Amino acid sequence: MRLKVVLERSEDGGFSAYVPALSGCISEGETEDQTLANIREAIELHLEPTEDDSQLPPDARVIELTM
Repeated sequence: MRLKVVLERSEDGGFSAYVPALSGCISEGETEDQTLANIREAIELHLEPTEDDSQLPPDARVIELTM
């Protein structure tokens, strides 16, 4: 899976990153490398199935993707 990540320098120092295709998937770090490692973990957690999956409408399907 390929996702675009937006990496920005933070006004308070460090960096922030977000994934436009995954609403709410954001992270930050002191360095670019740390921020990219953090956003990778955020993506994995964002895509991980949760207990909320059992509350989906009956016609919905959950599909697991391998990254």
